[in-house]
Amino acid sequence: MTARPAEPLIGFRGVGKTFQVEGRTVEAVREVELEVRRGEFITLVGPSGCGKSTLLNMTAGLFSPSVGEVRYSGRPVTGINQATGYMTQNDHLLPWRTVAANIQVPLEIRGRPRSEMRDKVAELMELVGLAGFERSYPAQLSGGMRKRVALARLLAYDPETLLLDEPFAALDAQLRVNMQVELLRLSRQLGKTVLFVTHDLDEAAALCDRCVVFSPRPGMVRRVLDSPLPRERDLLRLRRDPRWQEMAAELWDLITPMLASREERAE
Repeated sequence: MTARPAEPLIGFRGVGKTFQVEGRTVEAVREVELEVRRGEFITLVGPSGCGKSTLLNMTAGLFSPSVGEVRYSGRPVTGINQATGYMTQNDHLLPWRTVAANIQVPLEIRGRPRSEMRDKVAELMELVGLAGFERSYPAQLSGGMRKRVALARLLAYDPETLLLDEPFAALDAQLRVNMQVELLRLSRQLGKTVLFVTHDLDEAAALCDRCVVFSPRPGMVRRVLDSPLPRERDLLRLRRDPRWQEMAAELWDLITPMLASREERAE
């Protein structure tokens, strides 16, 4: 007897979303069909304004689709999805709190005992490479270290799925690669599912198990590319890997005509 395929963790079924903006209707995404398997690292790319962040927001339950359905673990998302954790470009660290106190915010919200919070924060700081900086304040940290604090705080929720919206966009090239390495390592080690929005096509090709390419607004799924790279990969040596080079080039070939057409319309 043939085993039935596993239910996808996340499913977008005919999803569309429109917004009212200054008295006019803006269609963000249209007819999105996409399934995400448990433990996958999915990168989302496409021109600005094509609805990538909108899909993350609907997965988190921050708002509902106008048409279609978003499903999580087999059930429609009808409210805040507590199985997800969200991280954006801004780290939103509390400047008056130490590193340790910032990380423990989710644990405080959940009313965890003080001893449990102390142990969990120590574990997370070790996990993200911040041990020894417990009493430092955000203003005393580099950009990369601030991102590590934000990532540790996100993991304190222990979400099943990480929703990441250009989290490393503000970092310089070297810090960005370092954070990519850490994120990929942690997501694999902890068994997290990841939806990662980026405008950096090289980053998208480096991190993904699959990369979803969207058309200009209204965003529709144009292509889904499977990564030719193994799940365990050395991001520091990818620039020499012809498989990564080929995928990055294919993404550029898909995106470049979209950017050119937008410029022509703007003129």
